[in-house]
Amino acid sequence: MIEWFTDQFAAVQQWLFEAVVQPLVFAAGLGGWTEDAFDATGWLLVGVIQILILVVVIGPLQRWRPVEPVRDRQAIRIDILYTLIHRLGLFRLVLFFAVTPLFDALLGELRGAGWGTLHLDELWPGVTDIPWVAFAIYLVVLDFVEYLIHRGQHRFNWWWSLHALHHSQRQMTMWSDDRNHLLDDLIHDAIIVVVAQLIGVAPGQFIAVVAFTQLSQSLQHANLRLSFGRLGERLWISPRFHRLHHAIGIGHESEGPRTLGGRNFGVLLPWWDMLFRSANFDDRYDATGIRDQVEPDATGRVRDYGRGFWAQQWLGLRRLVGRS
Repeated sequence: MIEWFTDQFAAVQQWLFEAVVQPLVFAAGLGGWTEDAFDATGWLLVGVIQILILVVVIGPLQRWRPVEPVRDRQAIRIDILYTLIHRLGLFRLVLFFAVTPLFDALLGELRGAGWGTLHLDELWPGVTDIPWVAFAIYLVVLDFVEYLIHRGQHRFNWWWSLHALHHSQRQMTMWSDDRNHLLDDLIHDAIIVVVAQLIGVAPGQFIAVVAFTQLSQSLQHANLRLSFGRLGERLWISPRFHRLHHAIGIGHESEGPRTLGGRNFGVLLPWWDMLFRSANFDDRYDATGIRDQVEPDATGRVRDYGRGFWAQQWLGLRRLVGRS
């Protein structure tokens, strides 16, 4: 089944590349970039499929069982903009021209230092070379890395100053997953790409893992009153489980108000939260956001995280240098 989907995807990618992307590349005088343009076509196709699933599947679910009424459509429109930038490959296009040479140099240094690529799908011949088994292995390993990254975003003040933008959304919807500071995304993606290279994730597998993860995260962020039940909640992260991570005073605090920490850091699997005792399985749907948005500090000030895209990015940089 996986091979059938892979073949169909490859056929559509080839057609889209030859019919649309390749002529544009040559017309722009970038004929030397055709191989990279073909890879970009794959990401574009994945993004289009994801957005269709959001609109056709997750959107109706939100309208069926919403947690709260829609009250801030402007905030949702900004989240849609973030989604389009990330899912249609615009962010990756900027990364390609800006930092890909640095990634290549870093990976070259690591391999030169003896950190050669470890192909996890070759550890158990006859078993791990089965496509769905290899996919599952890489999914679990990268999900653990995602958990560690997420803990770091909530542990270090400088990193939280960027990641806080993601938590500042008080109108959670299926579009909220990509609401991130671009510098935060750059740091996150750099770590994931380096780890994926070092453990031997093939390009096609990497696209599949990322796409699957993103779709699951879109569902988790949905304005959807949905739990997976006592057993299911411990196998896969639900919208209810992840909403607690965004809940004011729960998902971003521990050991008292305004102390960094939180609960429910898992991205796909709740296992890591259970293992490291950061899981909260309470059956509740709290208001989302950050405490300092709604409760004044000692000076009577509430923090502004920005209403528009550029304001949010600028304020994130100001927080990073301690000016906001």
